Order: sequence, then C-alpha cells, then structure tokens
Amino acid sequence: MDGDHTIEKTAEVQEEVIKQVYIACQANGVFLEGTILKPSMTVNGADCPTKADPMKVAEMTIRTMERCVPASVPGIVFLSGGLSQEAASVYLNNMNTLYRKALWNVSFSYGRALQHSCLKAWKGSDVEEGQKALIARAQANSEASKGAYVAGSQPSSDEQLFVAGYTY
Repeated sequence: MDGDHTIEKTAEVQEEVIKQVYIACQANGVFLEGTILKPSMTVNGADCPTKADPMKVAEMTIRTMERCVPASVPGIVFLSGGLSQEAASVYLNNMNTLYRKALWNVSFSYGRALQHSCLKAWKGSDVEEGQKALIARAQANSEASKGAYVAGSQPSSDEQLFVAGYTY
C-alpha cells in the first residue's frame, strides 16, 4: 500500500507478479489444485489523492485475479493489507457478490483486520470483551466470504491499520 499510485497501477503490477508466480509453479510441477493464493486486494496506494470506492476495489481485484490465477486453484484468501477492519470486510463482501468466471473460494486471511478490535477490547486482561470483539469480526468476515455482510452490522473499527514501510 505504500505510495501514491492508482488502483490501475496496482492491478498492472499485481498481474505481472501473480503471472510470474504461476509460471514458476508450472515450471516446478506444482499441483495447483492443492494450493491457495494469499494476495493483497487491488487498492490504490495509501498516499493516492483519489480513493477507489468499495465496489471498484472489488471489481478490480476480481478482474486482476481472473487475468492471472488459473481456474484450477481452489481458493484465494486475501490479506487485509493495512485496510481498516470495516473496509476489509466490505471489499471481501463485494467481491463475493460479483460474477466470477472461475469458481475459486474467495475468503480472508486477515491478521490486523481480524485482531485489532479484540486486542483493544482485551487490554491484556479482559478475556470476555476480547472474545466478544473477535467473534464479531469473525462473524463479519464469515458473512463477507459468502457475500452476505451488511456494512456496519458488526462492531468494528474503521481505523486505518496501514503502517508505512511495514515489514513482516
């Protein structure tokens, strides 16, 4: 997410990177039916002056995946990539309402966007509140993975979780 690039530039770069991943998989005899892809969503850079609306993010992400992920891959699980909890759920939900050529399971593999609220509620000792917040986010993302999430229906933070230069 670092940078001021447009969503179109993100899509262009993602397509090339993911295509190269699958070229390498083919060259190495990887059994694609036994794999899951874990990419970021197709979004504009954090410093881009124009922000794509949630449906455009979903459309561009699915378009990007359709251009380079083989249909034999059974699932794509997205990183939240510094998005707010609510944005990550809404984007995933929108992806699951779109027609897709490939029948991948499109779901989530969120870290910060799943844990942020529960860690804040837990505060190191309030297990009940931490669990309640975690269940709410898990419910929201479960619904989003089926295209059934109603924005704002579960308690969440819309706080941006992006950290410039973040490394794992």
